[in-house]
Amino acid sequence: MKIKTTDLCDNNPDKVRIAEPIVFRDFGGRKNFSGKIHTIKCFENNPFVRNALEQNGEGKVLVVDGGGSLRCALLGDMLADIAIKNRWNGIIIYGCVRDSEELAKLDIGIKALNTNPLKSNKRNEGQENIPVHFAGIDLKPDEFVYCDEDGIIVSKEALV
Repeated sequence: MKIKTTDLCDNNPDKVRIAEPIVFRDFGGRKNFSGKIHTIKCFENNPFVRNALEQNGEGKVLVVDGGGSLRCALLGDMLADIAIKNRWNGIIIYGCVRDSEELAKLDIGIKALNTNPLKSNKRNEGQENIPVHFAGIDLKPDEFVYCDEDGIIVSKEALV
C-alpha cells in the first residue's frame, strides 16, 4: 500500500511528529515504506543490527541510531538480504550504508545519511528497543513510522 506522508500530515496534524529534513537519502529499491518501529542504538558496530534483522520483521521498520557517524557503514547488501528474507518493510539508519548499487536493486526501503565503503566494527555493544532521538524527534518502539520521498513521520498509532 502506497502511503503519502503529505496526506498523513494533512489528515492527522495533531497525531504526527515530523523528522527534521536532514539529508536522509533513499538507498533501497522501495522509496515508500512504513511499519511498527523496532529500534537499535549502536555506534560504529553492527552486531545488534544483524541480530534484529535475523528476527521476524513482518510489518516492522528497523530504526538504527548510529549516532550520525559517517566513518563506517552499519548496513550493506548482505544484511539487507537478511532483512528481506525475514520480511522487514524497511530500515532507517542515522549513519551510513555500503554496497549502494546493490541496495538500489533490492525490494526494501532503506534511508540513511550517506555511504561509506568501510564495514563497521563487530563489538557486541548496543541497545535494543529503547527510545532513540535524531532528526529532532523521538522514535519509540511500537510506534509507527511512515517514509516516502517527502520525509519521515512518526505516530503513536497506526494511521493507515
